[in-house]
Amino acid sequence: MKLAAIDIGSNAARLLISEVKVNNEGTPYFSKLNLVRVPLRLGFDVFENNAISAPKIAMILETMKAYKHLVNAYQVKYIKACATSAMRDAQNASDIIRQVKMETGITIEVISGETEANLIYENHIAENMSKDDSYLYIDVGGGSTELTFFSNDKLVFKESFNIGTIRILKNMVTSSQWDAMKDYIKSKTKDYKSVIAIGSGGNINKIFSLSKKKEGKPLNAELLKDYYKELSIFTIEERIRIYKLKEDRADVIVPALLIYINVMRWANAEEIYVPRIGLADGLIQHLYKEASSY
Repeated sequence: MKLAAIDIGSNAARLLISEVKVNNEGTPYFSKLNLVRVPLRLGFDVFENNAISAPKIAMILETMKAYKHLVNAYQVKYIKACATSAMRDAQNASDIIRQVKMETGITIEVISGETEANLIYENHIAENMSKDDSYLYIDVGGGSTELTFFSNDKLVFKESFNIGTIRILKNMVTSSQWDAMKDYIKSKTKDYKSVIAIGSGGNINKIFSLSKKKEGKPLNAELLKDYYKELSIFTIEERIRIYKLKEDRADVIVPALLIYINVMRWANAEEIYVPRIGLADGLIQHLYKEASSY
């Protein structure tokens, strides 16, 4: 069975095409066939003007048409498309969704922060890790940060905060928002055993690549702080040149590190695992469950 997930975020739109096969024990396993990312950067419009501009709408339509062609080329049977923080805030989101549906046949669902956290948790990474620890999923996007806390085989809390990399770059995150996040994390995690973070999102994936760590090994909080200090020194152009970053990664990576560092500090998490999963992966898992029940 071939499945496709489209994640329209505040910084980029991703298309993940996966194939699901079932082994002799009846356990499904997922193979990534293709992953495409287009830096639409919708948040730069929305968080300042509350709407998506005409040039960006044209980019969305071209991207979705291209994704539709790829989905058809791979002969995908089921597809799910979701949009997050930027589309949640855009006053003209419903018009864009209608236009995309009309021109491509793809239905975009604008999901809440809580649903976003749920879908990231669908990857169930923590369930395969030591039961002696508690786990805090941290997913940092352009418009929001989703947190999901897991301990003793139970989901303890999931929460979304309107603190994201593009909002920080636009100086749209207030000290009271930071304080609210800090108070929430501290109060919700203080009574639990040692907390280990699980990071998702393009920025933490890039930091993991830069670290040259072996797959499956965690990054420690001090290393994130070192990268934050190091990258903060350079201009965006220097980051592109020195670290071989794409332009749409070079500006958001520093505020992303700030979010990861703060969340980990407030939860007393010393380490973060980076399994290279994200909303699109969770969407594939969710879509497979839906498709299997038909």
